[in-house]
Amino acid sequence: MGTIRLKYDIPANDFITAGEASSNVKNKLTQIGLSSDIIKKAAIAMYEAEINAVIHGNGGYAYVEISDYKVVINIVDFGPGIPDLDLAMQEGYSTAPDNIREMGFGAGMGLPNMKKYADKLEVFTKVGKGTKIIITVNF
Repeated sequence: MGTIRLKYDIPANDFITAGEASSNVKNKLTQIGLSSDIIKKAAIAMYEAEINAVIHGNGGYAYVEISDYKVVINIVDFGPGIPDLDLAMQEGYSTAPDNIREMGFGAGMGLPNMKKYADKLEVFTKVGKGTKIIITVNF
């Protein structure tokens, strides 16, 4: 197959297009013929990271590499960074404002779901500089 490289813009606070990048990657993985379990893991983990970039990260980019044995998803945002990563990794912890929660987001499951569905999750964050999430799903 070779390596497939994809790049997507993630606009800040745009809930109309939120999730399009992860949906496109899900479709690509389906076209390639990967198992539904692999597609589910990659799609859910990427969606959570994408939505976090929309809500908290002032937008950003998604870089995806699909090889013969894994998919690696990099989400880079322009946000304030995560001051307490250990706390943010706890289920139910959220800094989402009320207007975001009223739309059905901000339940505090983003990072925990990324960890649950990724074979490897790396989070690089610096307060005032933003966050980079690397999700690896092996085939």
